[in-house]
Amino acid sequence: MSPETTTTSEYGIVGVRDVDFTLDRIAPAADLAHLVERHWLVSWELPPGRTASVTLLGHPCVNLVLDRGVLSVAGIGSGRFTYVYEGVGRVFGTKFRPGAFQPFLGSPVSGLTDSGMLAEQLWGPPAAALAASMTGPVEELITQVEGFLRARLPEPDPHVQLVGRIVADLLHDRTITRVDDVVSRFDIPPRRLQRLFSRYVGVSPKWVLRRYRLHEAAARLAEEHDRPWAEVAAELGYFDQPHFTRDFTAAIGMTPVAYARACRRNEAALST
Repeated sequence: MSPETTTTSEYGIVGVRDVDFTLDRIAPAADLAHLVERHWLVSWELPPGRTASVTLLGHPCVNLVLDRGVLSVAGIGSGRFTYVYEGVGRVFGTKFRPGAFQPFLGSPVSGLTDSGMLAEQLWGPPAAALAASMTGPVEELITQVEGFLRARLPEPDPHVQLVGRIVADLLHDRTITRVDDVVSRFDIPPRRLQRLFSRYVGVSPKWVLRRYRLHEAAARLAEEHDRPWAEVAAELGYFDQPHFTRDFTAAIGMTPVAYARACRRNEAALST
């Protein structure tokens, strides 16, 4: 897989994007791009006494996150996640490509799904020292994290590259509508595919495919309020409309019609 290949979507913020925060995405250094999708920074400045929130539908990625001085490894969240913020603050993260964190972890990534750990638990006191030193501008944070990762680069793992190719196809290729399509294309037995994703990604290939399609569906309905949702569903490979409605409602917490209506009215962010 080329380091330039995108393996996570640009979507994931549920509802109309809040004007109270800024999201910056920064590409990693070229020598780390086969493992790191991007760095990101969320920052905000609210008046005293005011709070805001953002609801996310996460990607199939592990993130290294610095929040309020604590550096943690965040696994994949299977559901929605709402972050409440106030005052002045920022959260910095490094998003690994799907499957690419497993060689750092050394155990199945499924153990981090819907959970995580302090970076110090994985890397010891140096991780705590790194967290304590990360107080400068975002450019310095990136330099520090990338230097930390370079000092701990694992041996090349061909499974990471294979997973990356599969996930890229799940994201970009609309002809893939079922896991059986992956099995055929990559000539990989279903059980091996499931084990591969459990160990390296942390969720199933079916989950990844569904999550990417729901990301795009939510984004389209938020931006194109009057677009027939059944048309959006069909374009994304959902030919069974009740199936789409069930999946969308379970992930977002609202039916497609109610979600589009809420976005049209710019109503408050959804919560878990």
